[in-house]
Amino acid sequence: MVAFRLGALPGGLDTLRKNSRGEGLEAAGVNCLAYDEAIIAQQDRIQQEIANSNPLVSDRQDLAVLQREYAEDDTVYQLKIKDLHKKYSYIRKTRPDGNCFYRAFGFAHLESLLDDSKELQKFKAVATKSKLELVNEGFTEFTIEDFHNTFMDLIELCEKHPRLQELLNSFNDQNVSDYVVVYLRLLTSGYLQREYGFFQHFIEGGRSVKEFCQQEVEPMSKESDHIHIIALAQALNVSILVEYMDRGEGGTVNHHVFPEGGDPRIFLLYRPGHYDILYK
Repeated sequence: MVAFRLGALPGGLDTLRKNSRGEGLEAAGVNCLAYDEAIIAQQDRIQQEIANSNPLVSDRQDLAVLQREYAEDDTVYQLKIKDLHKKYSYIRKTRPDGNCFYRAFGFAHLESLLDDSKELQKFKAVATKSKLELVNEGFTEFTIEDFHNTFMDLIELCEKHPRLQELLNSFNDQNVSDYVVVYLRLLTSGYLQREYGFFQHFIEGGRSVKEFCQQEVEPMSKESDHIHIIALAQALNVSILVEYMDRGEGGTVNHHVFPEGGDPRIFLLYRPGHYDILYK
């Protein structure tokens, strides 16, 4: 329920003093409920507009598309896009739905393995045993099996040397794509909880690692930051480089490799609240 101030109610405190039977409170509750429903309806409309105008994972595009997203006189971002051009030539966008990091990671890594059968087999071995690790961490096998199966199905698809379009089609199938996102979220949660002694120091608000995972990692549409990236990279033994493009001073884009010292094969662009895939 959205909080409301007494002074904001029609009639102010008098509304709540009408009589001892609570008629004023009842009216206030109805108004508040209607307000909540209106907000939810608006959020649904926004999400539908985003879905209609953005595929889950786009085709590869020239990096120049970024320049057109910002005004010509937006010096900060225009300079940073020029800096990105020194290292990258293309971008593949993901839908801004709160799941973009996991979707970008999943697609980018499997795409990188299409022509690398040796690394694909290593990754398959890690992915195969990951379900048992989650069960050992306390997750119920029955609840995670379908998500794991979908994840393994995509890896097995890659073993067949499919056209890139087939992999892209799979990631744009809402059901398949979301199942992959769920499983990657579970892997992230499982690793955080397994290494809780280390990660506890990075969690704010007095929450335990388990509480953090239940509130910020496992639910769909929850955005990701450093702690999620570190955990997933280590859980799957995959190195990720993230380029950070924000309004910080200077005309260059800063990057960070997860885990430190790794040899990344996945390159992501982070703009506040969103991740896309970069290509050299």
